[in-house]
Amino acid sequence: MKVVVIADIHDNLPNLQKCLDECRESGIENIVCCGDVTNKETLQLMSESFAGKIMLVRGNMEIFEDEDLESYSNIDYRGRVGSWEIDGKTVGACHEPFLIDKVLEKRSCDIVFYGHTHKPWEEERAGARIINPGTLGGVFYRPTYAIWNTETGEMELKFIG
Repeated sequence: MKVVVIADIHDNLPNLQKCLDECRESGIENIVCCGDVTNKETLQLMSESFAGKIMLVRGNMEIFEDEDLESYSNIDYRGRVGSWEIDGKTVGACHEPFLIDKVLEKRSCDIVFYGHTHKPWEEERAGARIINPGTLGGVFYRPTYAIWNTETGEMELKFIG
C-alpha cells in the first residue's frame, strides 16, 4: 500500500490540489497530515477532494477549531500527537519535532512522521524511522510531500513544480 505524507500546507490550496490529484490518479487510500493545515477551508478541500482516510494531527498554526472536524467523516483527528495502524505498521505523527519523543513514549512505532521545520528529513530514533516530508505549502523550501510504500519501506520525496 502507498501512503501520502504531507505537512505544512499553510492554506496553499493549489499545491494541495496538485497533491490530491496525484493521490487520486495513483490510487492512494491514506494520507497522513502532520499539521499546519491552517484553516477550515483547507480541511474542507482535503476532505471533499480525497475519498480515502486522512490521519491528521494539529500544528501550531491552526486557526480551525476541533469542532470544525466533526463534519468530515474521512478525517481521523488525534490532536497534538497520534498513532494509527496502517498495513500492519504502527505509525505515529506530530507536528513539532520536540513532540516526537512524546509520540514514542505513548506507543512504540515503526515510523513517525512530523513537520514544522519545512525541511525534508529522515533519521532513526528509538528503533523508529523519523520522517519529515517537507512543506506542501512551499514556505522557505520548495513544495514537497512524501509517498511511503508500506510493503517495501521505500520513501519517495515528490516535488511540486
